[in-house]
Amino acid sequence: MKRYCLSLDLKDDPALIKKYKWHHAPENQWPEINATIRATGVEAMEIYLFGNRMCMIMETTDDFTFVRMDEIYQQTPRTQEWEELMWGFQQPLPGAKPGEKWVLMEKIFTLP
Repeated sequence: MKRYCLSLDLKDDPALIKKYKWHHAPENQWPEINATIRATGVEAMEIYLFGNRMCMIMETTDDFTFVRMDEIYQQTPRTQEWEELMWGFQQPLPGAKPGEKWVLMEKIFTLP
């Protein structure tokens, strides 16, 4: 199993942040999005929020790759619809590449 930590900012607008959280509540999630995420090899995913900064932790199969994940997302129209909707709430992190959303964080510590 692999673990990844990624970060992304939301637009600093309390109403947008509230709506973003609403979309991620269990009763409002799109089941087909969760199924697509799992199809890429993601076994567990959590998103944490502080202010407008988010941190996402993903646990994946050993053969998971971000390239494969992107390929599957590109082939799934409903995922494209979800990503477009979410981009209305999100903004790139300072230092992110153009068009880059979630940015992979560097692991710098493990408790021995």
